[in-house]
Amino acid sequence: MSFSYEFPHRHLLGIEGLNRLDIECLLDRAQALTTTKDLEQSLAGKTLINLFFENSTRTQASFEISAKRLGAHVVNMSVQSSSIKKGETLVDTAMTLNAMYPDLLVIRHGSSGAVRLLSRKVDCGVVNAGDGTHEHPTQALLDALTIRRHKGRLEGLKIAICGDILHSRVARSNAMLLHLMGAEVRLVAPPTLMPSGCDTWGAHSTHTDMIEGISGCDVVMMLRLQLERMHGTYLPSKREFFQLYGLDERKLAHAAPDALIMHPGPMNRGVEIDSALTESTNSVITEQVSMGVFVRMAVLETLSNVIERQRSGVKS
Repeated sequence: MSFSYEFPHRHLLGIEGLNRLDIECLLDRAQALTTTKDLEQSLAGKTLINLFFENSTRTQASFEISAKRLGAHVVNMSVQSSSIKKGETLVDTAMTLNAMYPDLLVIRHGSSGAVRLLSRKVDCGVVNAGDGTHEHPTQALLDALTIRRHKGRLEGLKIAICGDILHSRVARSNAMLLHLMGAEVRLVAPPTLMPSGCDTWGAHSTHTDMIEGISGCDVVMMLRLQLERMHGTYLPSKREFFQLYGLDERKLAHAAPDALIMHPGPMNRGVEIDSALTESTNSVITEQVSMGVFVRMAVLETLSNVIERQRSGVKS
């Protein structure tokens, strides 16, 4: 950014509520961190707690690595052996954690809105690492950073988000962020996996035909089939899903020749995406993982700075 901008939020609960300057602030800081050889220990003396009610080795590890690179102490709470299993309420857990005076709290929960509830009960900064089918803001930010590094911009790009839109918090966060940054967002899914109301996310169009949806797109972002959230019959079979909606060479040929292939992971090869495409020159799937560390470093550092300003009485 060409001028100094102070991020005003002490929590990152979602993309909803952020403006374009907020997003640029985080992306620019993350980009700067990718080229910083001697990292400043900006979180030295700070304590971060990872509180994951849903298992996610990848996301938890990414936050842990990010915090440790900046000098923070990291505590990973095992919910499987915690007091939650003994009947303690979510609010009680929040109050107990707050009494330990953490500086940052990263939360992943299976219920939409749970992270926002917890954020109201603690004094530290809170980062949403995924709540139900609601939002996953750091995933959207790392996806945006990856795209911007390859395409040089977000504005004006045609980006298709394909697959299990219904159960995806990644789809919602990405659609909102990319729309806010001026991209044309298309949602592509079978009718049974296209939620009602997704037009409010900022998507330019919705498609139930895969080839129509990705035609001419600069980015094709595939989503995992979240079978663990499907209570009922949404698909005839995985094989039929791949034939109609899985990304393969034949379908990809309808996108732009230099279209980026993305997937937030973990991937079901041969279900959402042909295995060969994951290792093609167009694939940036591994880079998404790398950018996740830099984005989460930027988020943790930025929120810590906001809290310090607020504690010192400086208007944020």
